[in-house]
Amino acid sequence: MNTNIDYEFRKYFPRMEEQFELKQFQKKVIENILNNGSTIAIMPTGGGKSLIYWLAGKCLGGTTVVISPLVALIDEQAQKLREQGCNVIVAHAGISSKEQIRSLTAFSNGETSPDFIFASPERIATDGFFEYCMKKRKSDIKLVTVDEAHCISQWGFDFRPFYKRIPVFLQDVFYNEWPIVLGLTATINPKELKDISADFKIPFNSIIKDDVLLRFDIILKVEKLSKEEEKEERLWELLDLHKGEKTLIYLYRKYHTRGTEDLRDKAIARGYKATDFHGDLDSEDRQDILNQFRNGEVDIVFATNAFGMGIDISDIRVVIHFMIPESIEQYYQEIGRAGRDNNGATAYILYSNKNVKVRKTHFIDKSFPGAEEFERIYKKIASDSIGAKTLQYFQDEEIQNALPFFLKDDLISIIAKGFTQLNIFKTNNDPEIARILSLSKTGMIISTLKKESVGLTVHQIFDKFYSTLSSGRGTLAKSIDKCLIIDIKSAKLTPIILEELNKDVQEKRSYKHGLLDYFVFLLDNYEDSTKLHQEIGIYLGVDKHKLGKIYCTEKGDWVRSKSEVIIGNILFNKGIKYKYEEKLFYTDTQWIEPDFTISKDGKTWYWEHLGMLGVEEYDERLLEKKEIYKNYFTGQLITTQESAVLSNIVVDIIDNKL
Repeated sequence: MNTNIDYEFRKYFPRMEEQFELKQFQKKVIENILNNGSTIAIMPTGGGKSLIYWLAGKCLGGTTVVISPLVALIDEQAQKLREQGCNVIVAHAGISSKEQIRSLTAFSNGETSPDFIFASPERIATDGFFEYCMKKRKSDIKLVTVDEAHCISQWGFDFRPFYKRIPVFLQDVFYNEWPIVLGLTATINPKELKDISADFKIPFNSIIKDDVLLRFDIILKVEKLSKEEEKEERLWELLDLHKGEKTLIYLYRKYHTRGTEDLRDKAIARGYKATDFHGDLDSEDRQDILNQFRNGEVDIVFATNAFGMGIDISDIRVVIHFMIPESIEQYYQEIGRAGRDNNGATAYILYSNKNVKVRKTHFIDKSFPGAEEFERIYKKIASDSIGAKTLQYFQDEEIQNALPFFLKDDLISIIAKGFTQLNIFKTNNDPEIARILSLSKTGMIISTLKKESVGLTVHQIFDKFYSTLSSGRGTLAKSIDKCLIIDIKSAKLTPIILEELNKDVQEKRSYKHGLLDYFVFLLDNYEDSTKLHQEIGIYLGVDKHKLGKIYCTEKGDWVRSKSEVIIGNILFNKGIKYKYEEKLFYTDTQWIEPDFTISKDGKTWYWEHLGMLGVEEYDERLLEKKEIYKNYFTGQLITTQESAVLSNIVVDIIDNKL
């Protein structure tokens, strides 16, 4: 598909054109989606992920389904799209059941054709009516976007079991003809990336990483301390040092000594405008705290990792890790909350050997079920019998965490998603529905399935009821409960089965210990901020050639030296268009990368800043490049050297030679 991305942006989002300029990376991802199909985009927090699927979805036409983990984030994106004139459907727990059925019914019947449909992973995993409506319009769904796609990997710190059901949903709705899938994430290691690409059937050459995954604008400071009392004393020193700056402190513990509430109270007693943020707060309280933090009513927040995905407060200046994260990925994602206004930030991590031990024994190890827990949870699911059962998966976090292990070892299989009580449907003119309802006095789906005379699969039964509802031939006496229909294959967990489950747990526990050990290794060998960023970049698979881009220009380009910042800023302020290190092909397969490619008055120049003259290898390469410019781009080369008056030299070149 030969598409002018800038033209499409102006066409579909004319109100945004004056406010935003599409970044080269955003264009690259959109072009890959349009030309090559399913894509994974890895880009830094605050890098403009949403605009990628907005524009790609509009260019593809039809409907884009967006799977996003947070209600607040869904509502924010839906509102922004509606302000741009887009038709949007939202399906999450904050929308009434009646309204969701109305909007989804209108979609399934072709009465509306929304540009975007937003749903949570929980909705995808458990809502049979949602899936039914998607099936009816599957040919009109052109793009499925999975935000925070790293959550699908069972190896990651932020694995969410509901994400693992997304590929199953895609297969159930689209069979083997999936629409284009776009996975978006900020921080991911190669093992997790392998999980995502396999689950979403995305080839390696469609995994696109931004050149600027690393946040060199955040100064990283590492302090290893011996005692908790010493750590707390240092915390108060840092808060005094940064008094009045928006500061986020990660603790991972809500209660007890040095938990979020304890340190919040101590901070308030010391005169700070402080609060705390954790997962036990209801959504209204969380939003109120975020608004206070955003508006400056409080400037210190003590938080667990509930303060994470989807929270965008641009002017956080300081992040302090008072407890050690479990991996490089978690650390880098959490410091990425800071400095999103491009004005820099500072991130401190305070840790001790005891913190590392506690992170392993009290956090990582206890996040996995033990043998007794497995037996108790399995008994809760199976009730000591085999066969078809309903599972209220959505309402039980214990079951959510254990079910992936049971599924992997083939103890349980998921047959369908649906509801428990058929008799909540009311109809006067559908004899088939009336016949099905008459088969069971209780109206329960499991007892109905056991009747030989039913003559239908569970999928066929649910589809008939959903069809009755969407066609208007039936109504609901109450809201549909959401459950999974499962097949229990073993009544109990035998010693052999428990041994297999324990092996699975040990493998994942050992892997997570390894992630933490490597992170600690980097911290223990900390030299300076730049070096730590670069080591993290190597771990995350950033191209080594790009690790040297550590300075940012006013335009937003990351460059390799302060001298290049001077050149880039002067070009930008004089309104001269340039691209940094853009490939310049001099044969079909060979290229060089000028520092700056400049376009002015229909002419093009290539600017090389000679910052390492006198280094033998550098000088040899420079002679080769000069020969290429002489043979292929005569008269188009501009050079500058290191100088105390570089800015004057640059201005003179621009004013008199371009």
